[in-house]
Amino acid sequence: MLETSQYPADIQALLALYWKRLLEAEEEQTSTEKKASHLVEADAIFAQELVKVWVASDYVANLCATHPELLSSLYASNELNRSYKKDFLEELEKKIEPLAKEQKSEREASLKRILRENQQRHMLRIIWRDVCAKSDIKESCADISALADAALQCALAEVRSWEAERWGEPSATADGQKQTLIVLGMGKLGAHELNLSSDIDLIFAYPQNGETTGVEGNSLSNQQFFTRVGQRLIDALDTITSDGFVNRVDMRLRPYGSEGALVCGFDAMESYYQSQGRDWERYALIKARVCAGNQQQGKELLTRLRPFIYRRYLDFSAFDSLRSMKTQINKQKRLKGLNDDVKLGPGGIRDVEFIIQAIQLVHGGRDDRLQQPSLFGAMEAAVAGEYLPSDTVQELVEAYRFLRSLEHKLQGLENKQTQTLVSDPQEQLRVAIAMGFANWPELMTALESHREKVRLHFASVVSGDAEGVEYSEDDFSDWISLWREDLSEERAIALLEENGFEQPQQTYSLLLDYRHDKSFLVLPAESRQRFNKFMPVLLAALAESEAPSLGASRVMTLIQAVSRRTAYLLLLLENPMALKQVIQLCCASPFVTQYLSKYPVLLDELLDGIDEPPEKSALREELQQQFLRIDPENFEEQMESLRYFKLSHTLQVAAAQITGRLTVMKVSDYLTFTAEAILEQVLALSWDVLVSKHGYPVDTADRHGDMGFAIIAYGKLGGIELSYVSDLDLVFLHNGSLDAATVTTQGQRSISSREFYTRLAQRVIMMLNTQTVSGDLYEVDMRLRPSGESGLLVSSMEAFAKYQELEAWTWEHQALVRARPVAGNPLLQQGFSRQRAATLGARRDIQEVGAEVIKMRQRMRTEFGKKPESERSKVSFVIKHGPGGIVDIEFLVQYLVLCYSADHPSLLTYSDNVRILEAAYACELLSQIHFTQLTNAYLALRSALHQFALAQQDHADTPTVLLEHEGAVSAVWDFIFNIAE
Repeated sequence: MLETSQYPADIQALLALYWKRLLEAEEEQTSTEKKASHLVEADAIFAQELVKVWVASDYVANLCATHPELLSSLYASNELNRSYKKDFLEELEKKIEPLAKEQKSEREASLKRILRENQQRHMLRIIWRDVCAKSDIKESCADISALADAALQCALAEVRSWEAERWGEPSATADGQKQTLIVLGMGKLGAHELNLSSDIDLIFAYPQNGETTGVEGNSLSNQQFFTRVGQRLIDALDTITSDGFVNRVDMRLRPYGSEGALVCGFDAMESYYQSQGRDWERYALIKARVCAGNQQQGKELLTRLRPFIYRRYLDFSAFDSLRSMKTQINKQKRLKGLNDDVKLGPGGIRDVEFIIQAIQLVHGGRDDRLQQPSLFGAMEAAVAGEYLPSDTVQELVEAYRFLRSLEHKLQGLENKQTQTLVSDPQEQLRVAIAMGFANWPELMTALESHREKVRLHFASVVSGDAEGVEYSEDDFSDWISLWREDLSEERAIALLEENGFEQPQQTYSLLLDYRHDKSFLVLPAESRQRFNKFMPVLLAALAESEAPSLGASRVMTLIQAVSRRTAYLLLLLENPMALKQVIQLCCASPFVTQYLSKYPVLLDELLDGIDEPPEKSALREELQQQFLRIDPENFEEQMESLRYFKLSHTLQVAAAQITGRLTVMKVSDYLTFTAEAILEQVLALSWDVLVSKHGYPVDTADRHGDMGFAIIAYGKLGGIELSYVSDLDLVFLHNGSLDAATVTTQGQRSISSREFYTRLAQRVIMMLNTQTVSGDLYEVDMRLRPSGESGLLVSSMEAFAKYQELEAWTWEHQALVRARPVAGNPLLQQGFSRQRAATLGARRDIQEVGAEVIKMRQRMRTEFGKKPESERSKVSFVIKHGPGGIVDIEFLVQYLVLCYSADHPSLLTYSDNVRILEAAYACELLSQIHFTQLTNAYLALRSALHQFALAQQDHADTPTVLLEHEGAVSAVWDFIFNIAE
């Protein structure tokens, strides 16, 4: 019987349960190995180690209880007490050899079983040695990585041979070499530093394009062949069977991420990184290593990619890139609360990695010693090259070993991919014991010591963050007295009046009411202390604003919203410019006040102002980085991350508009680019889900593997004129075969390719429309698709073209003026652009077009005239639909395009109204006066709409801005349509 008296009763009970299960399993055991229970009785040291390992890991305890022969076999071979001397690959290859004699129908299941049994045996051995301190963290990580390498190599060899039996061999390389799939291990696998329960991040590539030799007339392109090989390789490792899984596989680091092809030729991959590679991809490729496939061919690929990873000059821009990545993690930390995360939390594993990889990226182009995937190796090179002091690196090494060891204990508990500290007292004690501590507080003290050292080193090497601001009470003595009610009411009101508060009595009452409100009184003492420090600083800052009392009334709405999360008060205390900006924004806009009150996590976004909207590529990269840290299976987290991305950028653009840093066109650019980045990510996520369920759709050329789907934007998104409250007018196109079914692998259910794309469109709409705690992303309007609400949700390119040429109404061609592709297959996007140009560029009868446009405009006025007075009196309604308003200008632009683009193709270059007006002026279709009048009116009216939205004013007399331009626009309308009296 096990000796467990040294542990609490609940842990004793758990150990007794595992022991009982082991004894029951041994009764059915047929193995010739000596029974594990007999080993426990005969070897006291072994018995003590068994107890400790079971305390540390339910995963190992369950393995022992269900497969006791594994434990006795490892004991007999003495593998629990010494480093592993065998070759992982050679050992696994011998186990897989018998597969060649099995029936084809049985080989795949047998391969999965052998791989998983091999994984279980070694994981038991590795965790045992780790918990019993018989191996250090480097040995454990190296063994886990070598085990994954062996599984990849063996599985790849098998599945490739199966595909070659069916399709023939891929064409040889130019020098006559046999082509194989090259598997690049990224992240910790690439560094030989894999965790107990890590995903393996992979990228698949092949040397050259071509075709397979074919079998019985069946052949594939090399890309199709290696795509099938890659799919089966993932399935062999990742699929959960009755024996579990080998490794979870993550392919999101490949070119174009989840939206990209599963496999890439060397030329295409090199071209992608040199022309489109982002900084975070440089960071990821530091750890790239050939884990499976032809090593020589794989090294050739890495050699071709090296100039992208390591610059020949000192590349100090790497610090900014890493700061940006760290900023994203910090935002996630505030959003999700990552302080208990030993990887992403402050002073965690990721900070150590950032410090060393910053040195690698900056100096690696000139110092080959730094060009290595291993973090431990790079640390040694950083000392050798004198890039960091040896004592600094020593502290980082010690902290990294501790953090990774703790990470292993957390994951080994249940073989789950986690870096989060446990909260259950029993689990805390078990983890502490596994780490060699008597209790959880001792472990936490050691952890905090290491974290603090890492945080300080990170700040000195990478972050460059400003220190927090210290306030002197002497500077705020009057405001401290007012807040703490040390002043009489008369003196308090006088103080407010002296400092410019326009409604001192109202402000004083507001502060007093809050101090005596139950919501404040029940706050913990620490939170009230933070308020006592913050409120005097806030009052002093309000006194310097243009409307202190107005600011106080609005800012207090925000303060009440964050009263139970006073970390936000500290954020504003430590960042005076952010506090000043919050006051300015709240004074200017109740929209921003409500926004921040509902989503206070966005306060972090005010730390950095913007003067120019970021490029779409930068927004896309930021969003992709966020999703690299999200579990692909966690749909709820994906949805929240998308909404946070939109909310944060909406706040930033609103702040920039209010402070006058962005013009109306720049505001619309920013909002439009944000929407496009979200659409691309939503499409990629939806594609992954559908492919995992139903395989790849087949296109009209009988090919599969690529996304044959495109999103076309109409309306404000199409015209790059999005506003804060715009919906998205979308049309979906596809190139799927109408008859062919999707190409599936094991476990997937085939559907028609057309149905696949219909479901893809439905999922995109669902992700955009679904309400979460953070609201929805966008309202989606599909009424502009061919045949409107009665038409198919997704049209083929051919059907779309035919509809535009033969069936579309004039108003639909008007809508096409502001249409452009924004996401999806590049060839489909190009096809749409050609069809748009062909449709709009057709020669038309000018009189007929004029009559149709005027008729449609009059019809709109009639319909809007039927709306209730409350609707027609809204500012937004008047500015858009009133005489001389935005819609009149849009109709004028659309008329010019439809009538004159046959002779002036430059009218078709852009989809936004301002640049079309510029093209019309350049083509002498507008006089300088008319061009100036229309452009000025359009920009002024759009700016007014944005301002009214921020001020949340939608009921007023006819806006002055409209009156100023109404006559001019109406006069141009009459002139162009020749209806002036």
